[in-house]
Amino acid sequence: MISYQTEGVKMPAIKKRENNAWIKSVAASYGKKVGEIAYIFCSDEKILKVNQDYLQHDYYTDIITFDYSEENIINGDLFISLDTVRTNAEQVGAPYDEELHRVIIHGILHLCGINDKGPGEREIMEAAENKALQMR
Repeated sequence: MISYQTEGVKMPAIKKRENNAWIKSVAASYGKKVGEIAYIFCSDEKILKVNQDYLQHDYYTDIITFDYSEENIINGDLFISLDTVRTNAEQVGAPYDEELHRVIIHGILHLCGINDKGPGEREIMEAAENKALQMR
């Protein structure tokens, strides 16, 4: 089940049924099934607090993914700062909706086992994001 929640922000305009089908098809392309996924849309202040409290990081980010996956079933809590998504969209000249979906699927790709912190991994993640966005 995929759930969508907000904390201190307005729910973004997402077509949940279409979004859920897209997420499931992307996960399936990696041999994964969707278990319990919770999207928590929040503000910069909330994501900073989550980053500080749980990861001991003192900076803003667009998404934090908590992975509870077991074997081939992906499960997780995905905190997304809509403030940072909007800022990032403006900085790269992308429509807000496109950037939001890029971040939504970024978390799913993490749950599917794709990383973006090591050498060369960022490029792999970006390619996976682009491929997933084309599936939308």
